[in-house]
Amino acid sequence: MSKLKTFFSLFLTMFKVGLFTFGGGYAMIAVIEREITEKKKLLTHDEFLDVIAIAESTPGPLAVNTSTFVGYKKGGVLGALFSTLGVVLPSFTIIFLISLFFDSFLELKFVGYAFKGIQVAVAFLIITAGIRMFSHLKRTVINVVLFSVSVIALLLLTLFAVKFSSIYFILIGGFIGVVFYLIKIYADKPEKKEDKIQDNSLDNDGEGK
Repeated sequence: MSKLKTFFSLFLTMFKVGLFTFGGGYAMIAVIEREITEKKKLLTHDEFLDVIAIAESTPGPLAVNTSTFVGYKKGGVLGALFSTLGVVLPSFTIIFLISLFFDSFLELKFVGYAFKGIQVAVAFLIITAGIRMFSHLKRTVINVVLFSVSVIALLLLTLFAVKFSSIYFILIGGFIGVVFYLIKIYADKPEKKEDKIQDNSLDNDGEGK
């Protein structure tokens, strides 16, 4: 019974995310974070940032990847199935209904005006998501440097109208992260060796006494 309750809760949470988040992709991050980390407490903020990084570096929509990961973590394979179904079902149903009378739908003037307003709202949601994620990001040197370089590069590329896929930002960021991690491990090795030598010398002194 408890498992069934967990599956139902995951389905409803992701169904709400899928039903009330507009714009897709980055625009959904703020709503997903609020539902998952603040209301339902399914993930911590650090775990959510890791999930977003995984979802962005793997194929598929961000919301679907995130919901699948959260569902699997909380309920295994069935949890992932219920979560994914919940987030996909609203958009699938709405788009299917719209497709039945698509041409007539686009001819309505108020629909066009509504889309213009939605575009502004989506831009706001994306900015909000970025600010929220940055506020929870640990202020390490590598994080601050990567963030600053990414923002400056994005502004310069946009200013000079240079096409540069966001995939490259992700790959470069991942590569730099791995390199930094390896350097850190290599730098920590001498310290560990010194600590081990000191511990051995203390043990020998103790035995001598």
